[in-house]
Amino acid sequence: MSDAPRLYDHVGRAIGNTPLVALDRLAKGLPARVAVKLEYFSPGASIKDRAAWAIIEDAEKTGRLKKGQKVVELTSGNMGAGLACACAVKGYEFIAVMSAGNTPERRKMIKAFGAKVVVVPQAKGGKVGQVSGADMEKVEAKAQELVRKWKAFRPDQFNNPAGAKAHQEGTGPEIWAQTFGAVTHFCSLVGSSGTLIGTARALKERRPSVQCFAVEPATAQVLAGKKVTNLSHKIQGGGYALVPGIYDATVVDGTVPITNAEAENTARKLAAVEGIIGGYSSGANVAAAIKLAKKAPKGSLVVTVVCDTGLKYLSTKLYPA
Repeated sequence: MSDAPRLYDHVGRAIGNTPLVALDRLAKGLPARVAVKLEYFSPGASIKDRAAWAIIEDAEKTGRLKKGQKVVELTSGNMGAGLACACAVKGYEFIAVMSAGNTPERRKMIKAFGAKVVVVPQAKGGKVGQVSGADMEKVEAKAQELVRKWKAFRPDQFNNPAGAKAHQEGTGPEIWAQTFGAVTHFCSLVGSSGTLIGTARALKERRPSVQCFAVEPATAQVLAGKKVTNLSHKIQGGGYALVPGIYDATVVDGTVPITNAEAENTARKLAAVEGIIGGYSSGANVAAAIKLAKKAPKGSLVVTVVCDTGLKYLSTKLYPA
């Protein structure tokens, strides 16, 4: 009997069930094994596809999103691409509100799905390729303005529990099944925190001893309770120096700080050694997983996610020409 995927009635059905790959070359010699979920296999090329579709479908079911209504959301790019993809299929006009600090590839991808992009200038001292908490405050203010203006539906990814639920019902159970229940640790960079919280809930429901960690930029460790020393970092998609509304500290066992250099160097090694091309956030996640693997008991299995494809970062210095 063939195990080939069936014919789907729309591209949203192709989200999830992403491959899990062991990093046996990059993590060679460590006490624990490290594995990554390749989330760029989903249609919008990132892990945010899961939350985006879940939020839109939940809003339809609850009546908060109605036919003909605009959808407006702030995004660093990946959630925007996921929402743009979902809205293209479902027939909603989507407007992404983004910081000028985000890479141009992300804006172009969102536009390719037929959506509109409103670009917000960075806060004073901002650098292209580095989106700070101050930048996000400006983007948030613009998003709120447009929602009021158009009476639009706001997915509100930082506060919408449907985003975390997508990972509790998808990512977590997938990891459990793919590892045959052998996973001992999980870590993820925190943006909206949906990936970490939803996955952690699913894994801990199955085995409470599974250790789950929040990954943070070393200069913006808000979840660790440390003083923010620099809001401008290169790890796009997370580390905004805020505690998201859907964040649940009861399922988080600790935090792992990662520097810009660690994220960059690990992303480059991931591509050159394992043939997996990811972005800054993926580099941060894998760097954190390796740190955990170095201290974990022998025979442990540390899992994290490659959030998106490194092809979205070719305009940056992550992968030099």
